[in-house]
Amino acid sequence: MATETETVRPGRARRGGPARTSEGKRAEARLAFRLLIPTGIVLAVIIAYPVVRALWLSLHSDARFGTSEFIGLDNYIRAFTGSGSEAFWSAFWFTTQLTVVTVILELVIGFAMALIMNKAFRGRGLVRASVLVPWAIPTAVAAKLWEWNFTPDGVVNQVFRTDILWTASHWSSFWAIVIVDTWKTAPFIALLVLAGLQIIPSDVYEAAKVDGASALQSFRRITLPLVKSAVIVALLFRMLDVLRIFDLPFILTNGANDTETLSTIAYKEAIQNVHPSYGSTLSTITFLYIIAAAFLVNSLARADVVHTAERGVR
Repeated sequence: MATETETVRPGRARRGGPARTSEGKRAEARLAFRLLIPTGIVLAVIIAYPVVRALWLSLHSDARFGTSEFIGLDNYIRAFTGSGSEAFWSAFWFTTQLTVVTVILELVIGFAMALIMNKAFRGRGLVRASVLVPWAIPTAVAAKLWEWNFTPDGVVNQVFRTDILWTASHWSSFWAIVIVDTWKTAPFIALLVLAGLQIIPSDVYEAAKVDGASALQSFRRITLPLVKSAVIVALLFRMLDVLRIFDLPFILTNGANDTETLSTIAYKEAIQNVHPSYGSTLSTITFLYIIAAAFLVNSLARADVVHTAERGVR
């Protein structure tokens, strides 16, 4: 006959019990570390090495006859205040303006698309699939397609009965790039926001309706707060993507009419002008700018979430 008490060996937890020994936790940590080693090696090869290599090149002169010399921050001075400052700052402000305008438009349009696709109606699955077609098209293909549409006798001028030379001036070129980028990536925003909308229980809206809340009040008090995390993720993804935009403006305008971006001037300096050191400098600056922008947006979003949580507790 078994006794009610059971002897447990020292250092071991009862089988099936919630407690874990420190030795077991250390073994788990060692196993997790070993499993992460292959991923760490891959990331070091494809991410860390190019970044370090670009930084190293930016601190050296362009190689001549296979040799280069250390010049410190001369390339950075050249970009910010030297002979290349005019082109750099023009590309910097153009990239920043393009990012702000496209991200705002894509968030508004993508949010509206997500709200529509979240409704129950006949053919909803077909609508969701067709909306994602522009996003699925490769950017180079979409840019070439819209390059034909923006010609003087292209589809855009024919449909709107206009006679605009879309790539003949700065602002028309700017809005041409904005239109194409918004057309292509607003569905991506819609997809992320729709995922956030799908997890909101319908009972919450029904309770608000019973309490007499209007559609606008439900949107402000329920939809926006509960989908905020998805919007922040979409904002970060699109901001990082536009800050390094290359193929779309390169194909549409090739930098004409002051439409160079940070990525296009880095490419042209490194490849076309055969200045790999200065091109690496511009790439490094772009990389640091993207990190700073992402950190700022993430900090503001986190502060807003904390403020909302504290207000809810009160």
